[in-house]
Amino acid sequence: QVQVVESGGGLVQPGGSLRLSCAASGSRSSIYLMDWYRQAPGKQRELVARISSGGSTNYGDSVKGRFTISRDNANNTMYLQMNSLKPEDTAVYYCRVLPLYGPDYWGQGTQVTVSS
Repeated sequence: QVQVVESGGGLVQPGGSLRLSCAASGSRSSIYLMDWYRQAPGKQRELVARISSGGSTNYGDSVKGRFTISRDNANNTMYLQMNSLKPEDTAVYYCRVLPLYGPDYWGQGTQVTVSS
């Protein structure tokens, strides 16, 4: 069983920054993909950013140029640096981990609130 734990959420003013972390443990195989998703109240969960074990990245259109995803393969840890935050970035942010073999795993989520 893979454990996935997010941290780093909180309350920030518009224009501010936050850094989210995701730590995965217990995987028997290397982790292929690590994603950040978010879900705002009344909206569907959406992909924010994705990073492969080789370092390839993809971003949702709404966060391009403001968010940066990175990972530490040796420690199965992923980060999301969020800059120039907007009220519409307010959501619960979830980490998703896809090992090379087996199903994906999700964390419990961390709340990000952008408000003055």
